[in-house]
Amino acid sequence: MGGNPLLFAPMTMSAPTYDLVMLLDPQAQDPARAKIVADTRAAIEAQGELLRHDEWGERPLTYPIERKSSAEYHLLQFHAASGELLSGLDRTLRITDGVLRFRLIKLKPGTPEAPDMRSSSATRRVESEARAEPAPEAPLEALSEASEAQDASGEPQTVLAEQA
Repeated sequence: MGGNPLLFAPMTMSAPTYDLVMLLDPQAQDPARAKIVADTRAAIEAQGELLRHDEWGERPLTYPIERKSSAEYHLLQFHAASGELLSGLDRTLRITDGVLRFRLIKLKPGTPEAPDMRSSSATRRVESEARAEPAPEAPLEALSEASEAQDASGEPQTVLAEQA
């Protein structure tokens, strides 16, 4: 059994980076929204590495969700080494009252940094783009196809989740 020891050495690859965008109900109580964000951050920090948390504030929605015309936006960017964190976040956010929508997206290496949406120029640009032409709504079939997309190595590239 005197094989090459390098054949059994673990590969040192960095954990994939994910974006989690949460749209919270602005009519929910402030402590309830703060608890959702704190619990999500704690789950990420317990099983992964939180890279950034941007609070984008309350913004108008392109189309009403549960008869709401605006939502409080949060972007959390993190590394996750295992799928347990992703499935845990998915399950928790699906059943949590006060979460209108959320998206978990695996970022490809080399993806540029998210813009600072708190700056007034970025806010004006996003609002003017939203007013210029509404984005078409993606059918559910497209969402399920996107969640199954794989790269050449067989790794899923996008993890999409939508609250029912």
